Amino acid sequence: MPPPSERTLLDGLRICTRADVNAHARSYLADGRCVGWHAPADRSGTAIVIDAELATGPPPTALARRFGDHDFWERWTRAECAAKACRVPIPVWLREHGLGAGPDISVRTVRTTMAGTPVVVSAADVRSASRWPSR
Repeated sequence: MPPPSERTLLDGLRICTRADVNAHARSYLADGRCVGWHAPADRSGTAIVIDAELATGPPPTALARRFGDHDFWERWTRAECAAKACRVPIPVWLREHGLGAGPDISVRTVRTTMAGTPVVVSAADVRSASRWPSR
């Protein structure tokens, strides 16, 4: 199953200062706030993973040196989602795939402003990652 559409992803995102226990998927920003995704009724059984990052900060120096800083946060959140969907630690994912999502994993990425904060959020359906993607 593909990840939620851009509109469905955007409509379901919420940002709060503590864990969003009612969210179907959640990720934490560098400033400690929680971004949660609330599935609409027609996708309530969806197994989604998300990753969210502040879009305004520079990437970590070592990662920017290794992968470049162009569209870094978009590429980072896509890789994080792919790794989460495959249940692979991100260092292992980076060694095998870099900041790619892998050819067998469908990931949707949006850039938006939440509570006055520019963020990048990616989402992947876990069922799209049923096997370890080949390089």
